[in-house]
Amino acid sequence: MNISTDFLLAIPKPDLHVHLDGSLRLGTLIELAQEYGVSLPSYTEDGLRALVFKERYENLGEYLTGFRYTVAVLQSEAAIERVAYELALDNQAEGVRYIEVRYAPHLHSHSHLDPIQTMRAVNRGLERAARSYNERPGVVAGTEPPFAFGIIVCGLRMFSREYSEYYANLLSAHRFSPPSEVYGWATLELVRAAVEARDRHAVPIVGLDLAGQERGYPPIDHEAAYRFAHRHFLCKTVHAGEAYGPESIFQAITELHADRIGHGYYLMDAGMVSDPQVPNADAYVHALSQYIADRRITLEVCLTSNFQTIPELTELGLHNARKFRDARLSFAICTDNRLISNTSVTKELQLAVAHLGFDLRDIRNAVIYGFKRSFFPGTYAAKRAYVRQIIDHYGAQEELFKTASATTGSEP
Repeated sequence: MNISTDFLLAIPKPDLHVHLDGSLRLGTLIELAQEYGVSLPSYTEDGLRALVFKERYENLGEYLTGFRYTVAVLQSEAAIERVAYELALDNQAEGVRYIEVRYAPHLHSHSHLDPIQTMRAVNRGLERAARSYNERPGVVAGTEPPFAFGIIVCGLRMFSREYSEYYANLLSAHRFSPPSEVYGWATLELVRAAVEARDRHAVPIVGLDLAGQERGYPPIDHEAAYRFAHRHFLCKTVHAGEAYGPESIFQAITELHADRIGHGYYLMDAGMVSDPQVPNADAYVHALSQYIADRRITLEVCLTSNFQTIPELTELGLHNARKFRDARLSFAICTDNRLISNTSVTKELQLAVAHLGFDLRDIRNAVIYGFKRSFFPGTYAAKRAYVRQIIDHYGAQEELFKTASATTGSEP
């Protein structure tokens, strides 16, 4: 049975892994750059597509360079709120009912804007879009699920050693003893601010993430920050196994208590194990993947992003999501960066169907796992009720699709 685009648009979808500063509207980037005097390589959408936001990148490092422009225009509350609002609208337009927007407050904070102010600005934009959407008759009547969201704050790997060693030297110069958790100090300060924003300002901060260049910046540097998040009931995800091997994922789940893994591409690749203390790489990745499967630690899979940044992934049909599916792992299909990867949730699902052979059951599992393993910003009872509503609505759309397909003998 062919899976139509109309069906993929109609079903309720989540996006658990979407970066605010990687998901601007291209027109908005140009407008904000002109408003704030930010220099761009081009001031046309075609020009930026050719020079910055490409179809393919050499590696993760090149992929990340696009953020220098998007971050530069997001240095005011007004700009941050606008981009968050537009991101929610773009998701709503394709049937996405739940998003967890992540961003790194450090990159948007300066003398006139602190991390909590940026969090409140993101929340205002998302809340404005959610409030408008949830006034629709079907949502008000309870015949379709509302739009909901959470916010994830990202610590940055490159702020681990260099930044923290500078801080330690500064303390030592003033005859203070550096804290034992000096690595990842900036992330620790961030998560403290995130908990304050959640508890004192009612901002739906639902999780902590660790992002940035993976190789050379191990997760363990941020153990203290994740321990603080763990003790304050903040959910945890970590970019791991995207540009480094299974050991990075191992550290994320054992040392940082990760509830989910961002990407996790190399989870089942024994050839990527580089730790000489691992005697049997095949046994190691088998045990690791089984542990993750048993505890339903969900992988945030981003097909286009991986295809753009992993050189050996020469065709999308080789993506390891096929292995994840066959091993019955819990994973959700996500966008990562809607602008930088020129994608949407619907497009990512289309790619899974076209290149990985996903059928109706595979799509349903990936979508429902996303809702179930979300860091929903409400009570457990409220989350269960919301997921139940999502499942019922999904089921109704699936029945309509099957009926139409049976009647016409083709996709509707």
